[in-house]
Amino acid sequence: MRFKAYLRRASRLTHRWRVNRNVSDGPILTTPRLILRRPKQEDFPAFAEMMADADHVRFIGGAQLRATAWRSWAMLAGSWSLLGFGMFSVIERDTGQWLGRIGPWVPEGWPGNEVGWGLSRAATGKGYGLEAATAALDWTFDMLGWTEVIHVIAPENLPSAALAKRLGSTNLGPTRLPPPLDELIVDAWGQSANAWRTRRR
Repeated sequence: MRFKAYLRRASRLTHRWRVNRNVSDGPILTTPRLILRRPKQEDFPAFAEMMADADHVRFIGGAQLRATAWRSWAMLAGSWSLLGFGMFSVIERDTGQWLGRIGPWVPEGWPGNEVGWGLSRAATGKGYGLEAATAALDWTFDMLGWTEVIHVIAPENLPSAALAKRLGSTNLGPTRLPPPLDELIVDAWGQSANAWRTRRR
């Protein structure tokens, strides 16, 4: 009898937790081909698949086992709760497919306010990065009021450097990430809000 009462009580507690854990959907940005929105748990399988592709993710932390990828995913999603902003999930409008994550990102000890990106292998070479990063930069400058942004890019990461150039950013030179990433050799690309808005006009 006691055990049945415990199960009934546990069921009620679980139900309350499920209701209370819902958070605001946050901003939703749309472009001709994409939707940018706050990360959701339903996106995680596609993120884990991307992070298992060792060659493809070598410049954004390297390959991760699924359990480690979940912790990275929780960190990306948690930025929204802690700071009120974070990387967006990039969704293809026609298919609903998760394509990657792009947006504002400022971990503790970071060398500046970053708008960063990472797209799945299937999403590369289609202009999605430029389309999504443009929307993210517009939102970041307009809604967060940042006066400048950086993009942390390894010198050998030529596709990301090419995207930064297309966005109008310039290579500001080597920068240093906080431990345990301080051994990585990376450059800071960046631009000011004024330069961005002038170029957009």
